[in-house]
Amino acid sequence: MSKLRTRLWRSLLCAPLALACGFATAAFPERPVTIIVPFAAGGATDVIARTVAQAMAGKLGQPVIVENRAGANGNIGAATAARADADGYTLLMATSSHAINATLYRKLDYSLTKDFTGLSNLASVPLLLVVNPQVPARTAAELSAYIRDNGNHMAYASGGTGTAAHLAGAQFNSLSHGQTTHVPYKGGAPALNDLIGGQVQFMFANLPEVLSQVQGGRLIPIAVTGQDRHAALPNVPAFAETQFADMQARSWFGLFVRANTPPETVERLSKAIAESVATPAVQTKLKGMGADPIGNEHAEFQQYVEQDVGRWKTLVEASGASVE
Repeated sequence: MSKLRTRLWRSLLCAPLALACGFATAAFPERPVTIIVPFAAGGATDVIARTVAQAMAGKLGQPVIVENRAGANGNIGAATAARADADGYTLLMATSSHAINATLYRKLDYSLTKDFTGLSNLASVPLLLVVNPQVPARTAAELSAYIRDNGNHMAYASGGTGTAAHLAGAQFNSLSHGQTTHVPYKGGAPALNDLIGGQVQFMFANLPEVLSQVQGGRLIPIAVTGQDRHAALPNVPAFAETQFADMQARSWFGLFVRANTPPETVERLSKAIAESVATPAVQTKLKGMGADPIGNEHAEFQQYVEQDVGRWKTLVEASGASVE
């Protein structure tokens, strides 16, 4: 009887401290996981997040809910995620825009590298340099020469000040020793509309956002950023093949969790994400929209993000871009 009484007392005392007392705890996750997408529904970030979230639900055995919190170039949603509990139930879908924001904004309510831990890079896309068909250039060298001769009468578009498209355009402008004018728009769609209409002459755009326009002949592709050509446009050279090999910027789309989340939860999430990205359905969807699936592990992704913040810092400072 005394042994039974001892067991009962031990159970009551140790219930709140199951790990310390040697009892097993329920495996993560016990309830739905939420992914905060800090951009509007329907865009590339949202589509990639929802595609992977659907596969993640099967891997985790719990629903994975996507919640859009758009505004301030992704900063509102990121700040919201930074205030969440460090328990793994709230994830942030961040992009290279957040790496840029780290320098672009003098003050932020969060730090991408300090308040978050990278889980996995879902996908990456190159920036594609496109020109209006009326521009008499079909290679990077020809466009550079045309800019040197006519730059004062040319303009390049972007989806907003401080975006990857803006900074890549400023970098190419500098490498070409030209004086083209940057015209920021409130998003990539209106920028592309004016590029097609001839109000601006060239633009760097995320490949998925402009692929159909190129395939339809409404825009002329010049080169993709990075070392390699892209499978969606195998006849378009990579910038590494040109005299502008420094044009390496790419846009990435990754999932993060609050810093100080338990290591076993980070591992569980990172593994589930990598396995989800590797599924045939996700691979087909991402490749079909012009994205390169990745699904790497969290330590590798965290290191990449920290390096990318530094890369964009250099471009932001060189461009003089500011939103304040």
